[in-house]
Amino acid sequence: MTKPPALTRAVERGLAPFRGRRAAHLLPRARLGGPMPWVIAIMVALTVLAAGGGLALDNLSDRARGDLAGSATVQIVEADPGQRDRQAQEAAAILSQDGAVEDLEIVPQATVEQLLEPWLGTDNPQDTVPIPALIDLRLTDDADEATLERLRDLLAERAPAARIDAQAQWLAPVLSALSALGWAALGLIGLLAFTGAAAVWLAARNALGTNRDTIEIVHLLGGNDDQIARIFQRSILADAAVGGTLGFVIGAAAVWLMGLQFSALDSGLVAGGGLQMSDWLVLALVPVGAVVLAVLTARFTVLATLRKIL
Repeated sequence: MTKPPALTRAVERGLAPFRGRRAAHLLPRARLGGPMPWVIAIMVALTVLAAGGGLALDNLSDRARGDLAGSATVQIVEADPGQRDRQAQEAAAILSQDGAVEDLEIVPQATVEQLLEPWLGTDNPQDTVPIPALIDLRLTDDADEATLERLRDLLAERAPAARIDAQAQWLAPVLSALSALGWAALGLIGLLAFTGAAAVWLAARNALGTNRDTIEIVHLLGGNDDQIARIFQRSILADAAVGGTLGFVIGAAAVWLMGLQFSALDSGLVAGGGLQMSDWLVLALVPVGAVVLAVLTARFTVLATLRKIL
């Protein structure tokens, strides 16, 4: 049975105030007058910080693994300086002829002493403890244990004091810690997303309770749940857009300033953790994701609540 034309026009006139730009006035608050934009801004800023830190740690870990994958170090642990230098030259000659070795360099003794200076002091550190000779190796393939064992056998006769270790083994605990921190950053992002969705859910339910009488009138005039949900979507969309933009600016500025501080350390390992352009593009998706999450959460909350109360 169809509605009479007069009743249809009355329904349309009754719904007119709830369409278009006026629909947002169903929620009686100004754009930045309520807490929702600020809550979303805080969530986005923290998420950008966590994501930026996680991406930096991932870059640093990948850079370190790539640099150390085919690297090894030969130590000539010999107290007699003459024997130590002779075995270092013998070891370098043997290794340079092996097909598994792409390049090698005998580290100058002055450089080794300079590296140990913070721990041994500046006054003849070689008198404090025997300083080994070092040979830096670059292998053609990864420094696996089978290759290292074969090289040890080659050096056993002419350089018995030589020890070969893969550089990746030294930093394995550091790389594991970096990986754990990356997973922690990912978990923090998940918690922040859940917290933001919960805040939107509470705000939507509170707005529904506050405007329940108005919503019932809309239903009596022929409005449906989808129309009412769109009213709340428009309101939360504006709040989320403002909060997401503000939060991204704050978070990106904090990430940039922290990057400047770490780059000032002038450390090769830390320098490998800088953010690339692709990483910044990923961070730019954070406020977009926050807006989408807020709008969808508001819509599903309104629709689910209306089915229960009406």
